[in-house]
Amino acid sequence: MPKIEKVLYTGKTRTSGGREGASRSDDGRLEIQLSSPGSTGQGTNPEQLFAAGWSACFIGAIGVAAAKRKIALPKDLAVDAEVDLGKTGDTYLLQARLNVSLPGIDAATAQALVEEAHQTCPYSKATRGNIDVIIALV
Repeated sequence: MPKIEKVLYTGKTRTSGGREGASRSDDGRLEIQLSSPGSTGQGTNPEQLFAAGWSACFIGAIGVAAAKRKIALPKDLAVDAEVDLGKTGDTYLLQARLNVSLPGIDAATAQALVEEAHQTCPYSKATRGNIDVIIALV
């Protein structure tokens, strides 16, 4: 496994109370209430946070792939991320789907961009071989 040679950024949060608690970043830019998935509690849950982070990072990776090819990306490029929390026996598991919309980009080029992004996105690397992931062009 490759090791980081130079740290570019460190996100720091403090969470208390678990799924029914709260998280706050050390710089105060993030302050959220947490609630369990499907509950009526206020706030978000870890699966939504993971989906938001991964989809944002994935769009960045698509941008890097497009820049290499000198392709202008559409302003309405979007990634709809779905992260499932599930259970098999007594074991909790995640699985995910990334549905990528690249309007105005031909299918072959869009597929190449998505495949390269999945190889370079740090979230994709972190999940590879650990959870089931489906990436689709929509």
